[in-house]
Amino acid sequence: MRALIIGLAAAAVLGACAGGAVPGIMLAEAPAVTPQSPHIVAALADDRRPQADRERDALRHPGDVLAFTGVREGWRVADVGPGGGYYTRLFSVAVGETGRVFAVDRPNAPDRPPRAILAVAPSYPNVTVLQQGYAGWSADEPLDAIFISQIYHDFHLRQLNIDVPALNQEVFAALRPGGVLVIIDHAAPDGAPVGVDGATASHRIDRAQVVRELTAAGFVLDGESDVLRNPADDRSLRVFESDIRGHTDQFVLRFRRPAGGGAR
Repeated sequence: MRALIIGLAAAAVLGACAGGAVPGIMLAEAPAVTPQSPHIVAALADDRRPQADRERDALRHPGDVLAFTGVREGWRVADVGPGGGYYTRLFSVAVGETGRVFAVDRPNAPDRPPRAILAVAPSYPNVTVLQQGYAGWSADEPLDAIFISQIYHDFHLRQLNIDVPALNQEVFAALRPGGVLVIIDHAAPDGAPVGVDGATASHRIDRAQVVRELTAAGFVLDGESDVLRNPADDRSLRVFESDIRGHTDQFVLRFRRPAGGGAR
């Protein structure tokens, strides 16, 4: 009888290794990431953050946004269109010393100052700046997350000359299976076409268009946060108008590359 019990236990363990579940033996899942998770709190408290960034926190809700991405220590994250590095700094601390952040930006223009993100990287050893542009970049390793904040709409501008469907497939291929893509953008009126002329565009995009374009590339819509929504925003206004700037209605979408999914 003792031999039979030992044999059954061994078979159960082998079954677990083959994908079966054994109560009490399987490892517990990692706790969910929340704004109170230690690595998120540490990112917000980082004393290298400039005061201008801290003053934006009340509007940008970075703790909620970082938690929504699910970022964990050790992750590889691309921050596409990093601007002055607001989220690059936060991700750098959140992923820790074993993680990496790739700040994906445009090349320097010969008649303008160097891109602002270049001044951020020296203070954050795990940050690498890539300046190949928003399309055609490569981190040379699979990414856990790609983060695109308030700039996806600009990928449609004629002057940037970006093939958006091709870019979305590049983003899909850059993620590991199961990796996430988070998009934050200024909401346009439902059904409104995205502007293609930078001089006249509202610099907004219809949420439904973003979902259509990314699901066409193979992504699955995995979640949505209302933390940056503002129903009082007149979504027909340009985002630079003085009375709405910084207070636009913004959607926050999380897409996932399906586990085992190949690029289309």
